[in-house]
Amino acid sequence: MSRKVLREIAGRPMVEWVWRAASESGLMDPVVVATDAEEVAAVCRARGIPAEMTSPDCLSGSDRVREVARRIDADIYVNIQGDEPMLTPEFFPRLLALFDRPEVQVATLAVRCPPHEIANPNAVKVVTAIDGRALYFSRATIPFDREGPGFAGYRKHLGIYAYRKAALERFAELPPGWLESVERLEQLRLLENGIDIYVAPAPFDTIGVDTEEDFARAESALKSRASQPSALIPDL
Repeated sequence: MSRKVLREIAGRPMVEWVWRAASESGLMDPVVVATDAEEVAAVCRARGIPAEMTSPDCLSGSDRVREVARRIDADIYVNIQGDEPMLTPEFFPRLLALFDRPEVQVATLAVRCPPHEIANPNAVKVVTAIDGRALYFSRATIPFDREGPGFAGYRKHLGIYAYRKAALERFAELPPGWLESVERLEQLRLLENGIDIYVAPAPFDTIGVDTEEDFARAESALKSRASQPSALIPDL
């Protein structure tokens, strides 16, 4: 992961795009890069980006955030992956607005799933109750369209999480559950233990960079955004 987030994309290291989006939202202070790689920390600091070193034994991004939370006190912590260069400041008001509701302990985002990703196990699907509470996350295509092709309501989960401090601590204390182990989705640890996750609509889809194809698509989109800021298509 360390070399991936340092790869230059559209003129900047990938992690810098992510940090700028979070910082420019004006809703989080401080915004720091948590890493166990000295190389990442050095590049960040050279570019004026605060970085916090964490243990290489952290099993997930949320565990890494929890380690930083022991040094930086806050009411709410946001976990953002460093390979999401398409994020913009517009993502964070929707995410954090969920905490206006006292029952919300953990929040995340989703978009309408693009048709070409409905059957893709790397595009995690989520189904929710009417109030936005997540019922389940899966790499499978859920809900199952029993009547045949035509259902257009699939929702794709974006891996951005916000936690109240107590929920973050609780997550880190829990052992991985069997659903988490089977699906390889850390958020299922919360659902298995009765901790609700609420889902807000993101303004548009992102491109998480996992392959060379993803990298090329993200770079093209970032360059297009720079020349045509209004070209983004909102999630409806």
